[in-house]
Amino acid sequence: MTLAEVLDVLQEAFLVMLKVGGPILIIALVVGLLISILQATTQIQEQTLSFVPKLLAILGALVLLGNFMMNTLIEFTEHIFQLIAGM
Repeated sequence: MTLAEVLDVLQEAFLVMLKVGGPILIIALVVGLLISILQATTQIQEQTLSFVPKLLAILGALVLLGNFMMNTLIEFTEHIFQLIAGM
């Protein structure tokens, strides 16, 4: 395997990582930001308040996006196995 092929595999792995993890992280970020704005406006300084909404939002995102995420990982794994078989 040449250096260019290794770099292509690494680039594809990073893109898959962004596709799979990105939506969940963005949803957690947005929910956390909304909760912190709510806390700042109401002056409620409870640290555990943001935990449950974030947990529910991430769970909902996993339910909605789980099929896409799993298919993306399966396609990447099949591609890697094809590369290994072609060596």
